Amino acid sequence: MSARIRLALIAGGKSGERQVSLTGAKGVLAALDSSKYEVRQYDPATDLARLAADADQLDVAFILLHGLLGEDGTMQGTLDLLGIPYQGAGVLGSALAMDKNLAKKLYQDAGLKVAPWQMADRADIDDPAALAARVTMPVVIKPVRQGSSLGMSIAHNEEELAAGLAQAFQYDEEVMVEEFIRGREITCGVLGNRELTALPLVEIIPGEEYPFFDYQAKYEPGASREVCPAELDAETTKRAQEYGLVAHRALKLKGYSRTDMILSEDGDIYVIETNTIPGMTPTSLMPQAAKAHGLDFPRFIDRLIELAME
Repeated sequence: MSARIRLALIAGGKSGERQVSLTGAKGVLAALDSSKYEVRQYDPATDLARLAADADQLDVAFILLHGLLGEDGTMQGTLDLLGIPYQGAGVLGSALAMDKNLAKKLYQDAGLKVAPWQMADRADIDDPAALAARVTMPVVIKPVRQGSSLGMSIAHNEEELAAGLAQAFQYDEEVMVEEFIRGREITCGVLGNRELTALPLVEIIPGEEYPFFDYQAKYEPGASREVCPAELDAETTKRAQEYGLVAHRALKLKGYSRTDMILSEDGDIYVIETNTIPGMTPTSLMPQAAKAHGLDFPRFIDRLIELAME
């Protein structure tokens, strides 16, 4: 019998998405075949010294961190220094995808359509009129480097804009204000290193009580409905999958990614953002897409680990 792969499962961390990370880790741990893997779990909030001490006894890491200090290149750089391969994007790709402002510029350079946006200033909280004049309401207000819709809101007027900015600046020093595009929310998973495969699309339909796919709509079981494969015509499906591949390449990603888009009411596709460590909870989107592609959850995890060790 061949030796088991010694795997570091890295989850928890210090971001606002800590609980999502820990929940996902439980699912991944349950899916890992104990005859194939010897798993050691590490929480960067408390276990970095232990991870460094154990580095020469580890074959590969599975990073299941979301948000800052995990999905932004910092953990990837740590593992590079320790000589431990890991699934997904490296330092540069992780940092680019985490910065929504930079990512949008790279999408544009690659020929992808994005919603018009402006960067906000703290002064706009007290005097939102100048910023409001430069955008078309309603707008989506986003901290530039957060995930899971933390600190995000929609504003229809100057008063809501000021309140949304105040909330967003609690999460990040940089905040963007983006034109709200009405339409259907779809997401495209991409799998592979050199040779990329676009997975079946997923359409996300938040419950009527949610103005958008916010934190609760994402993680509350039953709060949103997901349709996979998304019920779209072949041409739209192909175009959205191609956008997912272009976004993946534009941000210099590898292993896997999941790009969120809006199919607008007039048929245009707008790229919103790309996730380099997509959620791995029971309600998560990328595992659903992988399943529709023929990879059940344990085989999907195996494939990500194979790609990490290539």
